[in-house]
Amino acid sequence: MIRLAELPLQGRTTASVSLTATLSSALSVGSGGSSGSLADKPIVKDAFGRLLIPGSQLKGRLRHECEKLARGLGWAICQSPDPNLMCPKREGIPGRFEREEYRVAGYEGSHCWVCQIFGNPTLPSRLWVDDLVCDLSPEGYEEALRPGVTLNRRRQTAEDQRLYFIETSPATALKFTGSLHLLPDCPSWGKALILAALHHIHALGGSKSAGLGWLTWDPQSLVPLQPTEQDWAQLGQGGWV
Repeated sequence: MIRLAELPLQGRTTASVSLTATLSSALSVGSGGSSGSLADKPIVKDAFGRLLIPGSQLKGRLRHECEKLARGLGWAICQSPDPNLMCPKREGIPGRFEREEYRVAGYEGSHCWVCQIFGNPTLPSRLWVDDLVCDLSPEGYEEALRPGVTLNRRRQTAEDQRLYFIETSPATALKFTGSLHLLPDCPSWGKALILAALHHIHALGGSKSAGLGWLTWDPQSLVPLQPTEQDWAQLGQGGWV
């Protein structure tokens, strides 16, 4: 039997980093259309009823923050998530992508430094992100329903029949734990970029501007991501020369 999850790991070592986040406000992570709740947007839970923050959401946010940092440093990176504007296609995007440090062994074309970590339509991701799961049993808390209404920006009034309810976690200091997995061929300087991106993530989920989903990362869980001087030096070469 072929186990897809084991294919990239054969004969190689994956670096796993435990990650812990503590909520400082209620959390709203969910989607419409789910059943089993009176809310129009129920909160996401796993099969055991525990609250969770999907790894896909955290990974997407990490990539977004890494791209912001890279552009701020003047690096040549592609424009995700449009496949036509991502490596190695990059139609109409100016930039010095054809650089030796942007090449990846075994793959055609050059892949920018962000794609070398998070992947693109032709390059597998070198970073796996687990769901962040709340360590509190479902019997230890009660979800809350919060009302909302759709506003008409032109008339600056509430729309008729647009009252909705979202489900949130209780506003207590719940802890969520998960792991980041850096595959063996993940660039060593990737830790520096991921660590900097985590320091830019202060909230996850929906209604962040309304004060939901604010969190802090456990400093001890970030220690394994501390880069070396060589990693910083390599990362510094990603800019314009």
